[in-house]
Amino acid sequence: MDIEISELNKKVGQECLFIHDLRKEMAKVIVGQEDLINGLLVGMLSNGHILIEGVPGLAKTLTVHTLSKTINSDFQRIQFTPDLLPADIVGTLIFNPKESSFSIRKGPVFSNIILADEINRAPAKVQSALLEAMQERQVTISDTTYKLPELFLVMATQNPIEQEGTYPLPEAQVDRFMLKLNITYPSKIEEKQILETMSRQEIPAAKKVVSIEKILEARKTADIIYVDDKIKNYVLDIVHSTRYPEKYGMPSLKPWILYGASPRAGIFMIQAAKSFAFMDGRGYVTPEDIKTIGYDILRHRILPTYEAEAEDINAETIIKTVFETIEVP
Repeated sequence: MDIEISELNKKVGQECLFIHDLRKEMAKVIVGQEDLINGLLVGMLSNGHILIEGVPGLAKTLTVHTLSKTINSDFQRIQFTPDLLPADIVGTLIFNPKESSFSIRKGPVFSNIILADEINRAPAKVQSALLEAMQERQVTISDTTYKLPELFLVMATQNPIEQEGTYPLPEAQVDRFMLKLNITYPSKIEEKQILETMSRQEIPAAKKVVSIEKILEARKTADIIYVDDKIKNYVLDIVHSTRYPEKYGMPSLKPWILYGASPRAGIFMIQAAKSFAFMDGRGYVTPEDIKTIGYDILRHRILPTYEAEAEDINAETIIKTVFETIEVP
């Protein structure tokens, strides 16, 4: 196994070099926000969709747009509004009176990278139009099903502080996002750099540095990164402890958890940890990878009780207790 790991390390070390190029190009436009950029790259390598939450002005939309510019791919931004219809996203049938026939007009979802901007501003029927696309990588219009591109990512943003005119995402929708990234204000030093960079008429722009084929090839390499059984059992303990905390020495958490993490949490945690290891140039996953990516995987899959909210206990607090309690292999 040592020989195989060393070979994997060499292979990963060679193939992950384009990640440096992506970061370099994005740094021309985006100042700081390393956690956000890491999360976007992990999602891209893991074939997982991403929900980004943060107050206005933190460059959520700009960061996704900048990432799309570094990839030689199709990009579509969908501005979610209360009057949006499902057909505006997936497409519809158009009747041609001259030929007395219907033709398909495909919607913006038939692109490689979709920015669902302020996704919680559209009602549930519109949000659910993305369910089939996100899970099955296909879209059904009338009685015909169409496959989506092999590189297909939904990156959605939402504002956590403004509730007027918003519609909470259904649990089934939220669970289909691999990661939920919470972003915060930049430091004072970073904000000064933002002022110097963005307070000009000509704003820097990123250029294309990687192809879709390169990303798909990187996914295949990330997929074979070694995950020890101890790591898999560690992930299972983490996920199961959110459902049955009393069995893992955390009886105090039971009154605070209404629903624990779904099986998708464990699957996504392994996939994301592999991608994180790939970005670090390693051919194996460590417990630290699980801890690093764990919050982003779990925070939208644990539903606290009303009692927990009354006591100001949120999902972040529960996850912190889980990671501090579950024994690290």
